[in-house]
Amino acid sequence: DIIVGAVGKPEFIKGEWIKEGAVVIDAGYNPGNVGDIELSEASKKSSFHTPVPGGVGPMTIAVLLKQTVDSFRDLVTK
Repeated sequence: DIIVGAVGKPEFIKGEWIKEGAVVIDAGYNPGNVGDIELSEASKKSSFHTPVPGGVGPMTIAVLLKQTVDSFRDLVTK
């Protein structure tokens, strides 16, 4: 199973709800440097999890920069 948390509420998804061996991707960020998934408990069961902060945020920035460069390239080559 793969779980992606993007609820917008801190630690809304409880660790006890996570299936043993699941991959947990926490895409949320809330005040206090916590995500949408209760990682303190979920990390005990998951086979992989992304941290908050420092998980999907850097990837989001990288993709945004790539898309900006691609859009500019498309604009100047028309």
